[in-house]
Amino acid sequence: MRISGLQKLTLLDFPNLVACTIFLPGCQFRCPFCQNSSLVTELSATNEIEEKEILDYLKTRKGVLDGVCITGGEPTLQSDLKDFIQKIKNLGFKVKLDTNGYNPCILKELIDLSLLDYVAMDIKNSLEKYPTTSGVKNLKIENILESIKILKENRIPYEFRTTVIKEFHGEEDFISIAKLIKGVKVYYLQEYRDSETCIERGFHAYTKEEMEHFVSILEKEGVRAELRGIE
Repeated sequence: MRISGLQKLTLLDFPNLVACTIFLPGCQFRCPFCQNSSLVTELSATNEIEEKEILDYLKTRKGVLDGVCITGGEPTLQSDLKDFIQKIKNLGFKVKLDTNGYNPCILKELIDLSLLDYVAMDIKNSLEKYPTTSGVKNLKIENILESIKILKENRIPYEFRTTVIKEFHGEEDFISIAKLIKGVKVYYLQEYRDSETCIERGFHAYTKEEMEHFVSILEKEGVRAELRGIE
């Protein structure tokens, strides 16, 4: 298992649980606004953490932590992800997976094996704008659609979420997204923050009022939406 980082404590990443977050390298996407560029474009084994070190840490956190968030990059690219999650589950922790939804077969397998307790899937944009937003020209959009379908079966708790950026998202996109995810229990709109860790710099966030307008559009389309990361 390739592991690039560990955040030892988070009260935000796993809903209603005290957790830690494990970062795995590699991703099929090249979203220009991605804030984890080092996990996507600058892959190196130099500073990776041994799996044993992570598991040993978790053993000391029993009774303190409730869950483990696995994020990236894109975790489903790791061939030994299933075995790694099983080891975490064996220690008594709940597991949340962050994913871009591009590996629906892996997602389904993990759910079928009861290895996941929560999934957060990014909805990059309307289907028409997915290639531009994800940075992948020959995108297999059917993979995204299949992952959405799998999660909407409601076998485990999940959420969809979108990081909203002026250069990529507009009203029509959220109308399209609403049709795509209608029936979801909650859809989060997240604030974009420009930083040195982004793959590309110079994009812009909407104001809180503008984001609230998008929420109202989504709710008119029958999707319960909330803002996240906006003060």
